[in-house]
Amino acid sequence: MYAWLWRRLPGRTAGKAAGMITLALAVVALLWFVVFPWLTPRLPLDQVMPGAGSGSCHHAVRTGQSC
Repeated sequence: MYAWLWRRLPGRTAGKAAGMITLALAVVALLWFVVFPWLTPRLPLDQVMPGAGSGSCHHAVRTGQSC
């Protein structure tokens, strides 16, 4: 993929490097300002259930208790 982009960008090495950096920054900005804010309310990242799942058993094993 990177070789394909490198061949498609116009100019010499310095111009192509600047173009690749610009494209990378544009993708990061698109993700940061558009995709992630749109996706955040749709992900259950804030729904934590204490004492449920593998974390509680892991703690019990570390302290010598049974699960």
